[in-house]
Amino acid sequence: MEGVELKTVSFSFKQLKTATRNFNATSKIGEGGFGPGTLQDGTVVAVKQLSSYSRQGNREFLNEIGVISCLQHPNLVKLHGCCIEEDQLLLVYEYLENNSLANALFEWNQSQLILDWPTRFKICVGIAEGLAFLHEESRLKIVHRDIKATNVLLDKDLNPKISDFGLARLHEDDRTHVSTRVAGT
Repeated sequence: MEGVELKTVSFSFKQLKTATRNFNATSKIGEGGFGPGTLQDGTVVAVKQLSSYSRQGNREFLNEIGVISCLQHPNLVKLHGCCIEEDQLLLVYEYLENNSLANALFEWNQSQLILDWPTRFKICVGIAEGLAFLHEESRLKIVHRDIKATNVLLDKDLNPKISDFGLARLHEDDRTHVSTRVAGT
């Protein structure tokens, strides 16, 4: 991520602890995620907390901040900021009401979402538009390397947003080959 300027807000651990009601277990969304949380200005957020024992290390954490802070697209999750204090690594994202695509597809009895075929098509097109932006349209050409249903989040209108950029890599324009080695899960 050399040469990439980080464009993000820095939050204190105390601010995020307050926003998530002390990382209340009833607000847990996924592994290491908490939401909805409310910042002092009323912005509703999701907070991704990585422990010092997490599989996702400092390098992936900084990579995720670097990649997503430079990108804005309707089909990419918006990063509001981060917190790096002592052993605390936290990312602050927009809160997406309908959880993940995986939850909607495979946990339908819990999610209460019904994805009819036109909605599924809209979601597929949105994911494709987000990937096209990453690969071709953004200033930085980025390969996500971990696209899966758990890394696609759905907003209140079931618009898809690609998330989890920890394994993403910059694609250099002068290279004619990109490795297709499996990187994610």
